[in-house]
Amino acid sequence: MYGKILTMKSTGNYSADINKLKTVLRETDAVVIGAGAGLSTSAGFVYSGPRFREYFSDFGDKYGFGDMYSGGFYPYDTPEEMWAYWSRYIYVNRYMDAPKPVYEMLFKLVKDKDYFVITTNVDHCFQKAGFDKKRLFYTQGDYGLFQCSEPCCEETFDNEQMIRDMMEQQADMRIPSKLVPKCPHCGKPLTMNLRSDDRFVEDEGWHAAAERYNHFLRTRKGRILYLELGVGYNTPGIIKYPFWQETLKNAQATYACINFGESACPDEIRERSICMNGDIGEVLQELER
Repeated sequence: MYGKILTMKSTGNYSADINKLKTVLRETDAVVIGAGAGLSTSAGFVYSGPRFREYFSDFGDKYGFGDMYSGGFYPYDTPEEMWAYWSRYIYVNRYMDAPKPVYEMLFKLVKDKDYFVITTNVDHCFQKAGFDKKRLFYTQGDYGLFQCSEPCCEETFDNEQMIRDMMEQQADMRIPSKLVPKCPHCGKPLTMNLRSDDRFVEDEGWHAAAERYNHFLRTRKGRILYLELGVGYNTPGIIKYPFWQETLKNAQATYACINFGESACPDEIRERSICMNGDIGEVLQELER
Protein backbone atom coordinates (compact mmCIF):
# COMPACT_ATOMS: atom_id res chain seq x y z
CA MET A 1 0.00 0.00 0.00
CA TYR A 2 2.87 2.33 0.77
CA GLY A 3 6.00 3.14 -1.12
CA LYS A 4 9.40 3.55 0.40
CA ILE A 5 9.37 4.26 4.12
CA LEU A 6 11.09 7.54 4.82
CA THR A 7 13.06 7.74 8.06
CA MET A 8 13.74 11.26 9.22
CA LYS A 9 17.00 11.46 11.14
CA SER A 10 17.38 13.95 13.92
CA THR A 11 20.01 16.63 13.74
CA GLY A 12 19.48 17.63 17.36
CA ASN A 13 17.66 20.83 16.32
CA TYR A 14 13.92 20.46 16.63
CA SER A 15 13.01 24.12 16.38
CA ALA A 16 11.26 24.00 13.00
CA ASP A 17 9.40 20.78 13.82
CA ILE A 18 8.47 22.06 17.27
CA ASN A 19 7.02 25.25 15.85
CA LYS A 20 5.13 23.33 13.18
CA LEU A 21 3.67 20.93 15.76
CA LYS A 22 2.72 23.83 18.02
CA THR A 23 0.79 25.39 15.16
CA VAL A 24 -0.96 22.12 14.32
CA LEU A 25 -1.91 21.60 17.97
CA ARG A 26 -3.30 25.11 18.17
CA GLU A 27 -5.35 24.86 14.99
CA THR A 28 -6.44 21.22 14.96
CA ASP A 29 -10.07 20.20 15.44
CA ALA A 30 -9.23 16.88 17.14
CA VAL A 31 -6.21 14.93 18.39
CA VAL A 32 -5.85 11.17 18.26
CA ILE A 33 -2.98 10.03 20.48
CA GLY A 34 -1.37 6.66 19.87
CA ALA A 35 1.04 5.63 22.61
CA GLY A 36 3.52 2.78 22.90
CA ALA A 37 6.19 1.65 25.32
CA GLY A 38 8.52 4.51 24.42
CA LEU A 39 6.21 6.99 26.14
CA SER A 40 6.41 5.17 29.47
CA THR A 41 10.16 4.70 29.02
CA SER A 42 10.50 8.46 28.65
CA ALA A 43 8.46 8.82 31.86
CA GLY A 44 11.01 6.67 33.69
CA PHE A 45 9.30 3.29 33.63
CA VAL A 46 12.41 1.35 32.65
CA TYR A 47 12.76 -2.34 33.41
CA SER A 48 16.50 -2.79 33.80
CA GLY A 49 19.47 -1.00 35.33
CA PRO A 50 19.16 0.94 38.60
CA ARG A 51 15.36 0.68 38.74
CA PHE A 52 15.51 -3.10 38.45
CA ARG A 53 18.18 -3.30 41.13
CA GLU A 54 16.23 -1.01 43.45
CA TYR A 55 13.13 -3.21 43.47
CA PHE A 56 14.27 -6.67 42.34
CA SER A 57 17.90 -7.20 43.33
CA ASP A 58 16.89 -10.09 45.61
CA PHE A 59 15.07 -11.88 42.79
CA GLY A 60 17.90 -11.16 40.37
CA ASP A 61 20.51 -12.54 42.75
CA LYS A 62 18.53 -15.69 43.51
CA TYR A 63 17.24 -16.55 40.03
CA GLY A 64 19.94 -15.06 37.83
CA PHE A 65 18.01 -12.61 35.64
CA GLY A 66 18.86 -8.95 35.17
CA ASP A 67 15.66 -7.19 34.12
CA MET A 68 11.97 -7.17 34.99
CA TYR A 69 10.80 -8.69 31.71
CA SER A 70 13.00 -11.75 32.15
CA GLY A 71 11.68 -12.17 35.67
CA GLY A 72 8.15 -12.30 34.31
CA PHE A 73 9.01 -15.35 32.18
CA TYR A 74 11.06 -17.20 34.79
CA PRO A 75 9.69 -20.73 35.54
CA TYR A 76 9.19 -20.39 39.29
CA ASP A 77 8.74 -23.64 41.18
CA THR A 78 5.62 -22.55 43.06
CA PRO A 79 2.76 -20.09 42.58
CA GLU A 80 3.76 -18.52 45.89
CA GLU A 81 7.13 -17.56 44.42
CA MET A 82 5.64 -16.48 41.10
CA TRP A 83 3.10 -14.20 42.74
CA ALA A 84 5.70 -12.69 45.05
CA TYR A 85 7.50 -11.55 41.92
CA TRP A 86 4.44 -10.51 39.93
CA SER A 87 2.76 -8.66 42.79
CA ARG A 88 5.89 -6.55 43.20
CA TYR A 89 6.16 -6.10 39.43
CA ILE A 90 2.55 -4.94 39.16
CA TYR A 91 2.87 -2.70 42.20
CA VAL A 92 5.91 -0.77 40.98
CA ASN A 93 4.71 -0.52 37.37
CA ARG A 94 0.99 0.10 37.92
CA TYR A 95 0.28 1.48 41.37
CA MET A 96 3.39 3.64 41.78
CA ASP A 97 3.62 6.91 39.87
CA ALA A 98 6.05 7.24 36.98
CA PRO A 99 9.34 8.90 38.02
CA LYS A 100 8.98 11.74 35.48
CA PRO A 101 5.86 13.87 34.73
CA VAL A 102 5.78 13.12 31.00
CA TYR A 103 2.14 12.02 30.96
CA GLU A 104 1.16 15.11 32.91
CA MET A 105 2.91 17.32 30.35
CA LEU A 106 1.05 15.56 27.56
CA PHE A 107 -2.27 16.04 29.32
CA LYS A 108 -1.66 19.79 29.68
CA LEU A 109 -1.14 20.01 25.93
CA VAL A 110 -4.40 18.29 24.97
CA LYS A 111 -6.79 18.64 27.93
CA ASP A 112 -8.76 21.45 26.27
CA LYS A 113 -8.82 19.66 22.91
CA ASP A 114 -11.20 17.10 21.50
CA TYR A 115 -8.92 14.08 22.03
CA PHE A 116 -8.87 10.31 22.23
CA VAL A 117 -6.08 7.94 23.27
CA ILE A 118 -5.32 4.47 22.00
CA THR A 119 -2.42 2.73 23.71
CA THR A 120 -0.69 -0.62 23.90
CA ASN A 121 0.68 0.33 27.33
CA VAL A 122 -0.77 -1.48 30.33
CA ASP A 123 0.53 0.69 33.17
CA HIS A 124 -2.49 3.02 33.56
CA CYS A 125 -0.37 6.19 33.41
CA PHE A 126 -2.87 8.10 31.29
CA GLN A 127 -5.69 7.93 33.79
CA LYS A 128 -3.40 8.74 36.72
CA ALA A 129 -2.26 11.87 34.83
CA GLY A 130 -5.83 13.13 34.50
CA PHE A 131 -6.97 11.83 31.12
CA ASP A 132 -10.68 11.11 30.88
CA LYS A 133 -11.34 7.37 31.29
CA LYS A 134 -14.00 7.57 28.58
CA ARG A 135 -11.38 8.78 26.11
CA LEU A 136 -8.92 5.92 26.64
CA PHE A 137 -8.64 2.57 24.89
CA TYR A 138 -6.14 0.14 26.43
CA THR A 139 -5.95 -2.46 23.66
CA GLN A 140 -3.55 -4.91 25.29
CA GLY A 141 -4.91 -5.10 28.83
CA ASP A 142 -4.14 -3.56 32.20
CA TYR A 143 -1.74 -4.56 34.96
CA GLY A 144 -4.55 -3.60 37.34
CA LEU A 145 -6.83 -6.41 36.16
CA PHE A 146 -6.84 -10.17 36.62
CA GLN A 147 -8.71 -12.71 34.50
CA CYS A 148 -9.37 -16.42 34.74
CA SER A 149 -6.47 -18.38 33.26
CA GLU A 150 -8.87 -20.80 31.54
CA PRO A 151 -10.73 -18.46 30.91
CA CYS A 152 -14.15 -19.61 32.05
CA CYS A 153 -15.76 -16.20 31.56
CA GLU A 154 -15.35 -12.90 29.72
CA GLU A 155 -14.80 -11.02 32.97
CA THR A 156 -11.91 -9.21 34.60
CA PHE A 157 -11.26 -8.48 38.27
CA ASP A 158 -9.72 -5.39 39.87
CA ASN A 159 -6.56 -6.53 41.61
CA GLU A 160 -5.40 -3.55 43.65
CA GLN A 161 -6.29 -4.91 47.08
CA MET A 162 -5.00 -8.39 46.20
CA ILE A 163 -1.70 -6.93 45.02
CA ARG A 164 -1.33 -4.75 48.10
CA ASP A 165 -2.01 -7.75 50.35
CA MET A 166 0.63 -9.79 48.51
CA MET A 167 3.11 -6.95 48.84
CA GLU A 168 2.51 -6.51 52.56
CA GLN A 169 2.57 -10.20 53.45
CA GLN A 170 5.33 -11.60 51.21
CA ALA A 171 8.52 -12.80 52.88
CA ASP A 172 11.61 -14.51 51.49
CA MET A 173 10.28 -13.96 47.97
CA ARG A 174 7.08 -15.90 48.61
CA ILE A 175 3.49 -14.97 49.39
CA PRO A 176 1.25 -16.93 51.78
CA SER A 177 -0.59 -19.74 49.98
CA LYS A 178 -3.93 -18.25 51.01
CA LEU A 179 -3.21 -15.19 48.82
CA VAL A 180 -2.67 -17.11 45.56
CA PRO A 181 -5.51 -15.64 43.44
CA LYS A 182 -8.19 -17.98 42.10
CA CYS A 183 -11.16 -17.40 39.83
CA PRO A 184 -14.30 -16.82 41.92
CA HIS A 185 -16.37 -18.75 39.35
CA CYS A 186 -14.39 -21.92 38.57
CA GLY A 187 -11.53 -21.94 41.07
CA LYS A 188 -8.82 -22.03 38.41
CA PRO A 189 -5.79 -19.74 38.90
CA LEU A 190 -6.20 -16.10 38.02
CA THR A 191 -3.65 -14.50 35.71
CA MET A 192 -2.84 -11.02 34.41
CA ASN A 193 -5.20 -9.49 31.87
CA LEU A 194 -2.43 -9.01 29.30
CA ARG A 195 -2.68 -9.92 25.63
CA SER A 196 -0.16 -12.71 25.06
CA ASP A 197 -2.27 -15.42 23.41
CA ASP A 198 -5.83 -16.24 22.38
CA ARG A 199 -6.94 -16.54 26.01
CA PHE A 200 -6.84 -12.77 26.53
CA VAL A 201 -10.21 -11.62 27.89
CA GLU A 202 -11.82 -8.69 26.12
CA ASP A 203 -14.41 -7.83 28.74
CA GLU A 204 -17.39 -5.49 28.55
CA GLY A 205 -15.22 -2.48 29.40
CA TRP A 206 -12.74 -3.36 26.65
CA HIS A 207 -15.48 -3.57 24.03
CA ALA A 208 -17.08 -0.32 25.22
CA ALA A 209 -13.74 1.48 24.92
CA ALA A 210 -13.15 0.01 21.46
CA GLU A 211 -16.54 1.27 20.30
CA ARG A 212 -15.93 4.75 21.73
CA TYR A 213 -12.60 4.89 19.90
CA ASN A 214 -14.09 3.73 16.59
CA HIS A 215 -16.96 6.20 17.00
CA PHE A 216 -14.44 8.99 17.55
CA LEU A 217 -12.63 8.10 14.33
CA ARG A 218 -15.89 7.88 12.37
CA THR A 219 -17.32 11.19 13.55
CA ARG A 220 -14.33 13.52 13.58
CA LYS A 221 -13.65 15.34 10.33
CA GLY A 222 -11.46 18.16 9.12
CA ARG A 223 -8.15 19.05 10.76
CA ILE A 224 -7.10 16.03 12.79
CA LEU A 225 -3.70 15.42 14.36
CA TYR A 226 -2.60 11.80 14.65
CA LEU A 227 0.05 12.04 17.35
CA GLU A 228 2.11 8.87 17.70
CA LEU A 229 4.36 8.61 20.75
CA GLY A 230 6.89 5.86 21.33
CA VAL A 231 5.28 3.23 19.11
CA GLY A 232 7.64 0.59 17.75
CA TYR A 233 7.24 -2.16 15.19
CA ASN A 234 6.25 -5.07 17.44
CA THR A 235 2.54 -4.50 16.78
CA PRO A 236 2.39 -1.77 14.09
CA GLY A 237 -1.09 -2.84 13.00
CA ILE A 238 -2.67 -1.45 16.16
CA ILE A 239 -1.54 2.19 16.00
CA LYS A 240 1.16 2.99 13.47
CA TYR A 241 -0.32 1.62 10.23
CA PRO A 242 -3.89 2.79 11.01
CA PHE A 243 -2.55 6.30 11.75
CA TRP A 244 -0.79 6.34 8.38
CA GLN A 245 -3.96 5.16 6.66
CA GLU A 246 -6.20 7.71 8.38
CA THR A 247 -3.77 10.52 7.51
CA LEU A 248 -3.65 9.39 3.89
CA LYS A 249 -7.46 9.39 3.64
CA ASN A 250 -7.87 12.91 5.05
CA ALA A 251 -6.12 15.69 3.16
CA GLN A 252 -6.48 17.99 6.19
CA ALA A 253 -4.90 15.55 8.63
CA THR A 254 -1.38 15.70 10.05
CA TYR A 255 0.68 12.77 11.27
CA ALA A 256 3.27 13.43 13.97
CA CYS A 257 5.66 10.81 15.29
CA ILE A 258 7.99 11.29 18.24
CA ASN A 259 10.13 8.26 18.92
CA PHE A 260 13.75 7.92 19.92
CA GLY A 261 15.50 6.35 16.93
CA GLU A 262 12.37 5.05 15.19
CA SER A 263 10.59 8.10 13.80
CA ALA A 264 9.40 7.48 10.25
CA CYS A 265 6.55 7.88 7.80
CA PRO A 266 5.68 6.70 4.28
CA ASP A 267 6.44 8.90 1.28
CA GLU A 268 2.71 9.16 0.58
CA ILE A 269 2.13 11.36 3.66
CA ARG A 270 5.57 12.96 3.97
CA GLU A 271 4.34 16.48 3.24
CA ARG A 272 1.80 16.25 6.07
CA SER A 273 4.05 14.57 8.61
CA ILE A 274 6.27 15.70 11.46
CA CYS A 275 8.83 13.12 12.54
CA MET A 276 11.19 13.69 15.45
CA ASN A 277 13.80 11.22 16.65
CA GLY A 278 14.19 12.27 20.25
CA ASP A 279 13.14 11.81 23.83
CA ILE A 280 9.39 12.34 24.12
CA GLY A 281 9.62 14.15 27.45
CA GLU A 282 12.16 16.62 26.09
CA VAL A 283 9.99 17.32 23.04
CA LEU A 284 6.90 17.85 25.20
CA GLN A 285 8.84 20.29 27.34
CA GLU A 286 9.69 22.30 24.24
CA LEU A 287 6.04 22.25 23.18
CA GLU A 288 5.01 23.72 26.54
CA ARG A 289 7.21 26.80 26.08
